[in-house]
Amino acid sequence: NSRSEEKERMYGPFDKGMDRAAEMLTSMTGIPLDAIFMYKAMIALKLSRESFSHKEDNLLDAVAYIGALNNYINNKKQ
Repeated sequence: NSRSEEKERMYGPFDKGMDRAAEMLTSMTGIPLDAIFMYKAMIALKLSRESFSHKEDNLLDAVAYIGALNNYINNKKQ
């Protein structure tokens, strides 16, 4: 949690950043993508990095993205 709070202070609200990244990637590719896709892509990136070489940060980030995805989905339901 403290990692995500520090990142939010540096980069702004994470969920809004993922929404914005999805909009940008949609514009770049012409493929309609959403923030849920972006979360899954980031999880895949972290697990891909881990498959080459173990680094605790890869796993911590993957778990953080999974938790953030869960929060994003739950917040969208409300």
